[in-house]
Amino acid sequence: MQHATAPAAALPSRAPAHLPPFVEQHYAEYDAESHEVWRILYSRRLAVLRETGSAVFLRGLDRVGIRPDRVPDLADVNRRLGTTTGWAAVGVTGFIPAAQFFRCLARRRFPTTLAVRPREQLDYLPEPDIFHDVFGHVPLHADPVFADFLQQFGELAAGAESEAQTTAMARLFWFTVEFGLVRERGGVRVYGSGLVSSHADAANALGPACDRRPFSLDAVLGQPFDIDRVQDVLFVIDSFDQLFAAAEEMRARLRGTPV
Repeated sequence: MQHATAPAAALPSRAPAHLPPFVEQHYAEYDAESHEVWRILYSRRLAVLRETGSAVFLRGLDRVGIRPDRVPDLADVNRRLGTTTGWAAVGVTGFIPAAQFFRCLARRRFPTTLAVRPREQLDYLPEPDIFHDVFGHVPLHADPVFADFLQQFGELAAGAESEAQTTAMARLFWFTVEFGLVRERGGVRVYGSGLVSSHADAANALGPACDRRPFSLDAVLGQPFDIDRVQDVLFVIDSFDQLFAAAEEMRARLRGTPV
């Protein structure tokens, strides 16, 4: 199983105002082994995703110029993103506090681990790496509707003021950004980064053991999850407009009575 980028299951109820320190990507330091690991991971996943992945994800993969044979250069990726949605991938050293992560999202900055996983851990890594973060997440940032949803989500999550609100935002993140499914081309496709970047999780999500339910905000907020096992319940949106509407509804709820 591929873990999420942010520790969404343990969001703090009070968010610090500061952002995490960003680190520069020293692209020349990636060696031949790193590029080969990227090539293997990319070719394995794309071979399946051409049929099972969201068309929005696949279009985004082309738009941001992620190459099949080399680790992405974030400067190039960000030039392309900047002209479409204003998002940028920013380097961090690994896991960061969840509040800082969501404040980055509110500013259209996506914290990205720069390290490439070891070759002996191609199929499983307990922490995020650049393949999960860039291949799994960034292509969707080129889609205007998803880009707006993610920024709104970041603003809401960073402002969570109670344990109930914290739990609600964690569940919304998990069942959309990380493990979301979408109905496209007459079937169910994967778009969440945990599914896009992991063969095992994607196969489970589309297989007979997974209970795929129609997306509704109330259903998602009422569904607990476990980060350390494959998911037995996931939610299917009809379009990315549904995510934007869910963020708008969450904003209204948070301004009114507590979630």
